Amino acid sequence: MSEFLSQLPALIGVVIGAMGSYVAVMRGERIRFRRERETRWEERRLAVYSDYARVLKRNVTLTYRIAAHQGNDPHPHPLSAAEAEPLLAEAADGRDPAGEALLLLGAAPVVEQAREWVVVVIEMERFLRAGAHDPDAWAALLARQRAARARYYSAVRDDLGLPPGHSGRWELPAGRTPAS
Repeated sequence: MSEFLSQLPALIGVVIGAMGSYVAVMRGERIRFRRERETRWEERRLAVYSDYARVLKRNVTLTYRIAAHQGNDPHPHPLSAAEAEPLLAEAADGRDPAGEALLLLGAAPVVEQAREWVVVVIEMERFLRAGAHDPDAWAALLARQRAARARYYSAVRDDLGLPPGHSGRWELPAGRTPAS
């Protein structure tokens, strides 16, 4: 028995070491799992944010083309409202699922900026459906759309912890205006 008692401190040390090792490994695994899960969600949010922007930008590009046909925009590829109607309907149909995914996975500030951007795009569509010929009013809508888009991208970057990005304004040679 005295031999056992002399070995007891070493045995207790082994048990404590094993327990400490187990706790350290489990804590490390939990941290790794949490980090991987956060990375997966960030990737999904980025995909949702990008898809929403792509869908909305398709609407915007169509409005530029219609506005060019009505004499409001210098876009080089005008499109009549009649030709564009099925394309606008398809783009609007694509906007709904992208918006639902955004509501499900997006951070509240991003969703709010997305709402502001889409409201301006809808106003652009209404302006064109009215058949208005007012380049100044159209230019004001474009400026609002660009500002709303910039705020959306800024909110996305903030949510994902990305550095500030480009404004999206491209300087073109004299005589042309950007259609961004």
